[in-house]
Amino acid sequence: MNKTAIILGATGLTGNHVLQKLIKDERYSSIKLFSRSKIEGLPTKVTQFIGDLLELEQFRSDFTADEVYCCIGTTKAKTPDKTLYKKIDYGIPVAAAKLSNDNTIATFLVISAMGADKNSSTFYSKTKGEMEHDVLQQHIKNTHILRPSLIEGDRNETRTLEFLGLTVLKVIQPLFFGNLKKYKIVNAETIAQAMIELANGTTHSEVIITSDYINAIGHNN
Repeated sequence: MNKTAIILGATGLTGNHVLQKLIKDERYSSIKLFSRSKIEGLPTKVTQFIGDLLELEQFRSDFTADEVYCCIGTTKAKTPDKTLYKKIDYGIPVAAAKLSNDNTIATFLVISAMGADKNSSTFYSKTKGEMEHDVLQQHIKNTHILRPSLIEGDRNETRTLEFLGLTVLKVIQPLFFGNLKKYKIVNAETIAQAMIELANGTTHSEVIITSDYINAIGHNN
């Protein structure tokens, strides 16, 4: 195969795992990165488009591929302003989905969050839920929305509350069975692998992918 993939958020934890895996994957001859900053030392199969992702429309003519991996996301600590937060967590994925639809990209994968609900009274959950709803409104043929629980991985930043949550979950998650499996911790690399498996598989028709399914797909390789 000579597939082309677009990655949004390749400088982040999960997005970088997707990038490194696709670089090694011989099915992909071209990888396009859209980001605010350049990543050094990448092979020639990677092309980088640098600019403001809040103005994704500027990249319309270059936004062509077989698949889009949308790994964009921020936190309350990094982006306390709710207006800017929504522009990132809602605006960028929805704009990417619209461009994907316009440019006939058949596969779109986006990382959301457990508890996403457009009718939620919680800003974070509501924002993710609205993003999911409007991404689905684009009716892209193969759309997969991943809803991980807490994400584990080596970050370049300290997230105190997230660290505490991971610590607690690691202790109690052996007790999670049945529907509780979706609350289990999921590793960022596992999410990346699951996204690639979903993009290249023919047996995964589910639109909403919870942590238990992410772990199953990502470890089945």
